[in-house]
Parts: sequence; structure tokens; C-alpha cells
Amino acid sequence: MATRWGICSAGKISHDFLVALKTLPATEHQAVAIAARDLARAQDYAQKHGIPRAYGSYEELAQDPDVDVVYVGVIHPEHLPVGRLFLGAGKPVLLEKPLGMNAAEVRELVQLAQSHGVFLMEAYWTRFFPASERLYSLLSQGALGELKVVRAEFGAPLSGCPRIVQKELGGGALLDIGCYCVQFTTMVFGERPESILASGFLQPTGVDETLSVILNYRGKRQAVITCSVLTELPNQAAISGTKGIIQLPSEMWSPTELVVNGQHEEFSLPPPAQPLNFPKSTGLRYEAQHVRQCLLKGLKESPMVSLAHSELVASILDEVRRQMGVTYTQDRA
Repeated sequence: MATRWGICSAGKISHDFLVALKTLPATEHQAVAIAARDLARAQDYAQKHGIPRAYGSYEELAQDPDVDVVYVGVIHPEHLPVGRLFLGAGKPVLLEKPLGMNAAEVRELVQLAQSHGVFLMEAYWTRFFPASERLYSLLSQGALGELKVVRAEFGAPLSGCPRIVQKELGGGALLDIGCYCVQFTTMVFGERPESILASGFLQPTGVDETLSVILNYRGKRQAVITCSVLTELPNQAAISGTKGIIQLPSEMWSPTELVVNGQHEEFSLPPPAQPLNFPKSTGLRYEAQHVRQCLLKGLKESPMVSLAHSELVASILDEVRRQMGVTYTQDRA
């Protein structure tokens, strides 16, 4: 039986998620309903993507008995209230990153999911790419020996986008793109750093524009990340150990290539049937496949992006923002 998806919001990422779903067998994945606060927009998306039901409120989607799981692609400040709505209604949720505006919001969502016995996963799609699966396999086999240094960067000229620069919309480089770098280093080292040192510059609106972070871990291990919404960066990542190095040579958040001790390995993505808003978005299919497998097994969280992982990443993001002097209304709640 197919996993029946409900889609919350009719934004750009929701479009790409729907296009990605269409690269999977209809016997396994079906989008059966979409909700937006503007009914006409929901109806337009429903028509474009062949979705049978469109709603003008998220509450209606939460009450749809034919929805098995909800993909939530709303803006950052809406993650907590919308996540709260669906979890409270007993709906499994795949919620876009960051899971919350701060660690307190993430903790509330985690506790809500656990108290209701409902599946919740933060949508770090990076973790499920075939290239990422190969990377984890190599690391688990000890291919690099003792892991010592991680570097990751994500930069793009996004400062013209209101959602990126406006504080009330949850703007800033760290929450929008830098979180990919933090989750990557957390995936590699799997623990809380002993120290964090952040430095950078803010937008006039008070959100972070460009920053670098040094994370030191026990055993003389270190991660260095850089993110920017002002300019393009090489957008690479690398993991170095006592026996070698693995590089993600481009777009580390959506990897399709690995360089393992100088040897290139490539991983293709299926082509989209409709135009995409963001590059490589058919790669969203892999997190959808993972969610389906989790639900079929009766799991309440992902073993790949655990709730503890999301809480750890959120706590690191909080400390980086504290050092940068970036605060949101939600931090004072």
C-alpha cells in the first residue's frame, strides 16, 4: 500500500518535493492532499501536481483521515506551531530544517512527538543521498582511520531574498544554510563539541550574513565551517583521518560525487518531470523513501536523523548565534 502524503504549504520547496515524489513508484508514494493558507494557491498546486484534495487551512489537512504523513515546508518561525498542530493530531511529520528556531522549540516538538507516540523527523535530505550512504559506509568501515578534521562550507548570494534577511521571518545564514554544515560535522563526530568559537558579520537587519565557526572535540579533533548569504563559496566538504581523506567537491548539502583518496565516485539523480526551483531537488526522493521505511517498521523517529541529533544540532546553532549576537523573538519566549 502506498504511503499517502499530505503537503503543508504551497511554497517552492513543496513544489520540488512533489516533483521528487513523482520519481518514485505510485504504488509506494502518493500525494493525496495539500494545504495552504490561500485556498486558491493550494488548488493551483493540486491541479499542477494531480493532488485530489486542496485545503485553505492547515487544520483541515491535520484532520484528513486519508493522510499517513505530512511534509511541512513552511517558513522557519512557523515550524513550531505547525509541527505542534500535526503532531497533536497524531500525524507523522517530516518537518523541514531547522526543526525549530532554537533548541527550546526543538525540545518542545521532540517531547510532543514522544508523548503522542508519533513519528517526527527533521528533513536533512543530505543524509539520504546515495553519495551520503556511500560516505557513511566508508566511515563505518574505518576507511579513514581515526577521524581528525572536518571542513564544510555553504555560501550563496541570497541577501536579496526577504526570507533570508528579515529577522521576523527567521532569516540569517546559519539557520538557512549553515545548519547543513553543522549537521554534517555532527554526523561525523557524533557528539557535542568541547568548545565553539564563532566569528562573522551581521546584516543591518540583525541577522547573520557571513560567519565561520571552529568546533573543537575531545581527542584533538576539529571542525571548521563557513557559511554566507552574501557570496558564493566553493561549497565543498572534506573529512580527514589518519588513513586518508574523503571530499565532497561541490554542493555538499546535495552530494552526487565523492573523492575518496583521489578516486572519483559519481552518483546520478533521476531527471525531474517538471522544472525545479532548486538544483538537484529530485534528491528529496531519498528522504521520502526513508520516511516510508520508518513508518512501515513502526518507528517513531529516524535512526539516521534521530531526535537527539536534531536537539544537539539545535544547541550548537544556539551557541553560535549567542556568540554572533543574533536573537529572535522566539528566544525570549
